[in-house]
Amino acid sequence: MMKGPGIFLAQFAADTPPHNRFDTMCRWAAGLDYTGVQVPSWDPRCLDLAKAAASKAYCDELRGTAAAAGVEVGELSSHLQGQLVAVHPAYASMFQGFAPAGVETPEDMYRYGSEQVRLCLKASQQLGLTAMPTFSGALMWHLMYPWPQRPAGLVEAGFKELARRWRPLLDHAEDCGVDCAFEVHPGEDLHDGASYEAFLDHVDDHPRA
Repeated sequence: MMKGPGIFLAQFAADTPPHNRFDTMCRWAAGLDYTGVQVPSWDPRCLDLAKAAASKAYCDELRGTAAAAGVEVGELSSHLQGQLVAVHPAYASMFQGFAPAGVETPEDMYRYGSEQVRLCLKASQQLGLTAMPTFSGALMWHLMYPWPQRPAGLVEAGFKELARRWRPLLDHAEDCGVDCAFEVHPGEDLHDGASYEAFLDHVDDHPRA
């Protein structure tokens, strides 16, 4: 059953009250008549992701904080980390801001992003959530405009690589009982129905995609 309305805290998180702490952000959202919050899993003002993945007690505390404020946690978002799972080298410098210092190359970003997605899936499980909104990353977005002409098989190879990176994460999602809810978005390899269906073909219609 649909619930709501909900609000994504990432758009409002700041270093000044009430947007600098999870409890006060929840009270602020409840004061605007929202009933749910989508929590950016990368923002330490909202939660400690590694701790949430490791500790059911910590997750129960987060849920209690939200409930005391009058809202519930609807989802943990991993949009920024999902983006890092698949970064084309041409865009690596632009996406460094989504990763900590020292994570600079596309391969570094892939490893970091994948581990962060795993943590977010586990934390979602600990919170009793069933979906984790995320981005697919963008190995092929630069091919969206077909000039110069693409060599035969290039897009197919791109989807195979995207599937290779996401398949282990989808298997982990299955272990956690949490769906990877890909947001189709300009700039992502999964940006419309056709690209999403192509991805599904390459992950054998994985039930967690």
